[in-house]
Amino acid sequence: MELKKISEYIWEIPKQGEMNVPACIYASHKLLESVRHDQTLEQARNVACLKGIQRMSYVMPDAHQGYGFPIGGVAAFDLEEGIISPGGVGYDINCGVRLLKTEYTEKDVTEKRKELLAEIFKEVPAGVGKGGITKLSRNVLKEILTKGAEWAVENGYGTKEDLLMTEEYGRMKDADPSFISDRALERGAPQLGTLGAGNHFLEIQKVHEIYDADIARAFGIHSAGQVLVMIHCGSRGLGHQVASDYIEIMENKFGTKGLPDRELVNAPIRSDLGQRYYKCMSAAVNYAFANRQMIAHWVRDVFRKVLGSSKGMNQVYDVCHNVAKIEKHNIEGKLRDVCIHRKGATRSFGPGRPEIPEAYRSIGQPVIIPGSMGTASYILVGTAEAEELSFSSTAHGAGRMMSRHEALRRFRGEQIRDELARKGIELRSTSWKGVAEEASGAYKDVDEVVKVSHEVGIGRLVARVVPVGVMKG
Repeated sequence: MELKKISEYIWEIPKQGEMNVPACIYASHKLLESVRHDQTLEQARNVACLKGIQRMSYVMPDAHQGYGFPIGGVAAFDLEEGIISPGGVGYDINCGVRLLKTEYTEKDVTEKRKELLAEIFKEVPAGVGKGGITKLSRNVLKEILTKGAEWAVENGYGTKEDLLMTEEYGRMKDADPSFISDRALERGAPQLGTLGAGNHFLEIQKVHEIYDADIARAFGIHSAGQVLVMIHCGSRGLGHQVASDYIEIMENKFGTKGLPDRELVNAPIRSDLGQRYYKCMSAAVNYAFANRQMIAHWVRDVFRKVLGSSKGMNQVYDVCHNVAKIEKHNIEGKLRDVCIHRKGATRSFGPGRPEIPEAYRSIGQPVIIPGSMGTASYILVGTAEAEELSFSSTAHGAGRMMSRHEALRRFRGEQIRDELARKGIELRSTSWKGVAEEASGAYKDVDEVVKVSHEVGIGRLVARVVPVGVMKG
């Protein structure tokens, strides 16, 4: 495959064959090598062949092979000629990250970190198939799918201020649960308020370094040693089932003839089926928002119980990954509504966008990029340049570079626990096998990922945070 170097961190697959647009890859030499060994670049090229795609098929710095689209893939589609694809959203719809600040310092929590983590472990169910605390009737579940985090706040989980600091204000208004299958509802009913397994986590963190003091202060981050809490989870079995259902339905309705990859099965965005999927996906997005809202509420309860107060534990922001949205973007000098697919990518709007909370509108939205277990995570800010460079998108994490099977062959969960303990990091998990699968050695270097994001201009560095305690499913 021809790969053209544009600059130190920008590469291009030129338009050729069935491609409607070129593909653009944001990567250093080191990160590029990690995707040469899987299908990431081929998948980016395949996405460029889809109907109605605008400008380019984009690949973020943390990209790796996914289902249909690469994870770390971004593409925008014309609303009249374009498509919507479950493979361009992903199975874990609105897998996302929520960040809470605190007024505590590392010194305040060091002696209590074991107790804090143990109490959170009790309050927040985790792991594969784990049931939530709230038993939901079907009618209540449908209300949650419609209202998202608004439902959680109305029912005593958190505050209205949390909604202001959540992407989409915690609710995608086009959600319609009437199109969601009985099987998806059955899977979702017992899992609300649960962390899940895989790469999901809850971390107690401390600020390690601040790169932009003014923007950090605007985000409520003021000094090294300040304690934060990061929650990373999604829509659990409900979102997975929505993806599975609509991949099958679209394949039965439209087939895969003419597609470069059957995993790119799709529907025209304006078609009845395209709209049904969009409304169901939006409902799964809302489920994930409510899920993180409830977990954040319980985390505050634990801090109040163990440390005496949750005062000042305000939400910095909550960002989606794995989502398709209708957004206005400048294309060839015209502001147009397009359907943006961000799969394993974070929105990174710069200053002035009306979608950003008023408190951040003059500086850009917070971008939260979690690392892998035991490594640093980062807070960035969206940029005006990202609009032209990536439809206002950047990386969403470190990105896998090793299969879970290979990670199990190389790592042992108990060994990782002991290594983290030597670094002063407490670890709690439901499964040592799960810990081994999520070893930091199975992931790309998150420092390198955010460096590329910063240097290219699709997200600017604000602060580096490191874990004090880690909870895994």
